[in-house]
Amino acid sequence: MKVAVLCHASAGGSGVVATELGLKVARAGHEVHFVGTAQPFRLAGHGGMRGPYFHQVSSFAYALFEQPYPELAAANTLTEVILEHDIQLSHAHYAIPHATAAIHAKAITGRTRVITTLHGTDVTLVGAEPAFRHTTRHAIERSNHVTAVSAFLADQTRELFGVGRDIEVIHNFVDGDRFVRITDPAVRARFAHPDEALLVHVSNFRPVKRVQDVVQVFARVASEIPARLLMIGDGPDRPRAFELAQQLGVIGRTHFLGSFPDVETVLGISDLFLLPSSNESFGLAALEAMSCEVPVVAARAGGIPEVVEDGVTGILCPVGDVDGMAHGALRILRDREVYTAMGHAGREAALTRFHPSRIVPQYLAAYEHTIRR
Repeated sequence: MKVAVLCHASAGGSGVVATELGLKVARAGHEVHFVGTAQPFRLAGHGGMRGPYFHQVSSFAYALFEQPYPELAAANTLTEVILEHDIQLSHAHYAIPHATAAIHAKAITGRTRVITTLHGTDVTLVGAEPAFRHTTRHAIERSNHVTAVSAFLADQTRELFGVGRDIEVIHNFVDGDRFVRITDPAVRARFAHPDEALLVHVSNFRPVKRVQDVVQVFARVASEIPARLLMIGDGPDRPRAFELAQQLGVIGRTHFLGSFPDVETVLGISDLFLLPSSNESFGLAALEAMSCEVPVVAARAGGIPEVVEDGVTGILCPVGDVDGMAHGALRILRDREVYTAMGHAGREAALTRFHPSRIVPQYLAAYEHTIRR
């Protein structure tokens, strides 16, 4: 198969999944072309004579245009790739601008099929915005095939946009060889003392992530046992979380690491992962933590219960229940038997339910079905 992949280049979940999937499809012997405004960060160091290949979307500044038109630029570049490389399938990760660009390129060329994967905020945030509602619905309806990363997201998409079409649920996956437990005490000593519990949170610090809840949960835990908190990522709510850590007196034990590139190392030495989001379409960071044998304390929201099994791989609480989350965190950290059992169960789930060998064939089957149809 010859496949073009449109995705975001940033470290967000959709870009990570799109890039990792494209790399695995290429390793399976198929020709893969990435199309984007910048090379996806996970693509660095890959590629070569046999691909995967990257095609950069060109930009154009014109005084009459008050703002750039990323969809049109992406559609133009994708059109060139389709015509030059005889692309059979365009896989768009995110409805706007990628699915709309792919559909536009399909109309221009009269070739290729379009498969769109919905990741979450392209539906719940961007798509729900009145300025993009009709174009998002159009992208969903005109795609040849649509997938969603969770059953929750598929149901929410049908409800928000009133579409009756089939949406196939294909969960995200995790590289179990990369996200593993690290037992070297010297690595852990960079962040915590041997007697301290190490809690971690990874996100883009948007309001939906409720990072102030993370700090509040940690403050309650740290008042009971020696502990440290690692905050990985950056975003609009970072200053509020920093200020709250100061107010609660835990700033000395809370470390804001920014967009830390080596997230697998931090997860590999951590004891507990906190994810109190008010909405998560899947929760990829939680799955990566589970692969590292790290129990998860999270909000029972969105697609998180499809990833974290309450009482088995972690503890789920209502959104905003910081007392409940702190109680759950202390229960896990104080009971070595519970901690170990949850860690092993999380690793087992990652290696069975969410392993690439289980998920990637579902995408390949969707590719083949969409091309044949």
